[in-house]
Amino acid sequence: MFRLGCASRACFQNEILSGLTVALALVPEAVAFAFVAGVEPLVGLYAAFMVGLLASIFGGRPGMISGATGAMAVVMVALVADHGVEYLFAAVVLTGAIQIGAGVLRLGKYIRMVPYPVMLGFVNGLAIVIFLAQLQHFQVGNVDGDTQWLSGPALWILLGLITLTMLIIHWLPKLTGAFPAALAAILVVTLLVVFFDIPTNTVGDLASIKGGLPTFHLPVVPFSWETLKIILPYSFILAAVGLIESLLTLSLIDDVTNTRGRGNRECVGQGIANSVTGFFGGMGGCAMIGQSMINVNSGGRQRLSGVAAALFLLAFILFAHDLIELIPMAALIGVMFMVVFATFEWSSLRIMGKIPLTDAFVLILVSAVTVMTDLAIAVVVGVIVSALAFAWEHAKHINAKSYDDEEGTRVYELNGPLFFGSVKNFLELFDPATDPDEVIIEFQNSRVVDHSAIEAIDNLADKYLKAGKKLHLRHLSQDCRQLLKKAGDLVEVNVMEDPRYHIADDKLA
Repeated sequence: MFRLGCASRACFQNEILSGLTVALALVPEAVAFAFVAGVEPLVGLYAAFMVGLLASIFGGRPGMISGATGAMAVVMVALVADHGVEYLFAAVVLTGAIQIGAGVLRLGKYIRMVPYPVMLGFVNGLAIVIFLAQLQHFQVGNVDGDTQWLSGPALWILLGLITLTMLIIHWLPKLTGAFPAALAAILVVTLLVVFFDIPTNTVGDLASIKGGLPTFHLPVVPFSWETLKIILPYSFILAAVGLIESLLTLSLIDDVTNTRGRGNRECVGQGIANSVTGFFGGMGGCAMIGQSMINVNSGGRQRLSGVAAALFLLAFILFAHDLIELIPMAALIGVMFMVVFATFEWSSLRIMGKIPLTDAFVLILVSAVTVMTDLAIAVVVGVIVSALAFAWEHAKHINAKSYDDEEGTRVYELNGPLFFGSVKNFLELFDPATDPDEVIIEFQNSRVVDHSAIEAIDNLADKYLKAGKKLHLRHLSQDCRQLLKKAGDLVEVNVMEDPRYHIADDKLA
């Protein structure tokens, strides 16, 4: 099931260095998301380690990085505040079980239903979220407990170090590809700050990352129906948020690397990671688009880079916390700013006036909802709006050409799908009062799609029946006939079976 994916020394070296770069960027993110969820920093760090390790081993997308994320952290806030961290651990275990079930049921394929404008909106919105998350580092607390924006020398030092980081990441690959640019930038800026004693915030100012090995820990909650009622709603939301973000990130990495991940396996991998993490005192997590892009841009394309990132993170916690806490936040902010530039689909700004108005609206809507709420809600809203726009557009396409055949029967040749959106237009095509005694609706270029369509046909047949006339349906596809057969007494209309279609006589459905 698990292969490192490297057959050469150069690949092995590149994957290890890329994993180290990712691990350095994971530290402040994990600590920050732990604070968002209202738990101790180590709870976030353990989640970053365990989810990152297990998702890399069992997941379906080599090169993708998983860990504690803000999208899931915001869901956890109310649960931790109302019931405590032990209920969070129990909810994370159940979250993993739900995700495993989604993978076993092969629900990962439904990510294909996400339209491209929704994907663009997701990517752009997430880039904006990553950018906004860095702005907190431009603020400082005052004696009153409030925060204010940096100014004066402190601001200029921070901006200078960020700019230096970004310049190194931009220009180093043009000189050599032997060393990950992001890691080189972090090392250079750190050494510069340490040797010249430049006053600026470091990782250690955010929180201490010192800790031991995570240990097995059964959540201390009553094993009762009441507990299940408390955690189940949170677990379903966490599972949905985690899978949506993971599968969309998987699709994005697929596009960047021109390879294809396995969505259902990723569901199972994320589930295993979360369930195990819940038993080891972690807050759970999912795929991280920012760190995944850092990894891919640094050359990490195999499972080894994800495993290396997780193990380096554990090593930081156990042995190297003093050194990691020396890293300037400016270096990590610069790395994340470069991720923002790489993640944002700048082409979407150029094509905005060239794509259909509905697609442009969906793109902007998903971006805005991602920023204002969270990814899961944004994607669901985008899919619903896209589906409604699609239905509205296709509802207008139904039409019919009518003529009388040699037997005096009125034939309506229907074009376009018959479904809930086109029912009203469908009914307006017919005139039972003036039509002859026998009427045929030709479905060769149409399809009966849903229950609304069945109900519309039944209503139309009833109108012809009350007028003393008879309605027939001809050339229904096999699935349409099956749909009418399942409807049984819900619809009373003659379905004409055409001998040319190897069917002998009329049938009452």
